[in-house]
Amino acid sequence: MLGRKSPRTSHGASAVVTGAGSGIGAAFAAELARRGGAVVCSDIDEAAATATADGITAHGGRAIPIHCDVSQYDDVAELAAKSQSWFGGPPSLVINNAGVGAGGMPVGEVPLDDWRWTLGVNLWGPIHGCHVFAPILREAEPSKPPRGIINVASAAAFGAAPGMAAYNVSKAGVLSLSETLAAELSGSGVKVTVLCPTFVKTNIVESGRITAESTELAARLMRWTGFSPDKVARICLDAHDRGDLYCMPQWDAKIGWNIKRLAPGAYTRAVGLISRAGLP
Repeated sequence: MLGRKSPRTSHGASAVVTGAGSGIGAAFAAELARRGGAVVCSDIDEAAATATADGITAHGGRAIPIHCDVSQYDDVAELAAKSQSWFGGPPSLVINNAGVGAGGMPVGEVPLDDWRWTLGVNLWGPIHGCHVFAPILREAEPSKPPRGIINVASAAAFGAAPGMAAYNVSKAGVLSLSETLAAELSGSGVKVTVLCPTFVKTNIVESGRITAESTELAARLMRWTGFSPDKVARICLDAHDRGDLYCMPQWDAKIGWNIKRLAPGAYTRAVGLISRAGLP
């Protein structure tokens, strides 16, 4: 029907957020609580998850912390079981947000252990999350609240900046996973959104496996051009409510996405030239 608004998945949601101990994940959890939701705050750092949940409950919201290492399937399966027990039924929104940073060395010099660690969290985390939760959301009764999945990727998914191979590959996989999942869930009532920000003011640089030079550069760019996690969470949840598949909250991500799609060869050559010139 023309003019009919899409149901707002983010309002009054029974939400599961991974990586909710800090950064974008904590911002998602807090914003969902402000929108009347009940939030499972999951993180590998249980103390951080507890701090996020306590902050929500201190302001009258509903939240609990659950420890979860998203790189481990059994942890994610247990997260689903505990979440459904607390909600008294299936969740209505799952945000696969947990992620780590890695970069600063070219392919061939990046330790294979860094590849495994990065892909384990950034790619296998969302794979485990979608594998476990997509069937639960798909099979929920149509009378239940609107349902959705948000996967947190990055502009690195299509930006392919040199020296960031493991991170780029992990986020490109999340982008493809989200596109595939959206096609598979079309018509099911389950919406899918993939978040692709550029720089966000979080602690991912300090807590990742990134060379000192790259850490310093990324920190400067976050200070100069980065959005706050709260702003990114609000923009993404609003985009998800509209039924948008892609959410690119910053103008530089949108420009890079369009140039890459229109002229991929020229884009890649330009990125290489900029990198060799020593520019961000």
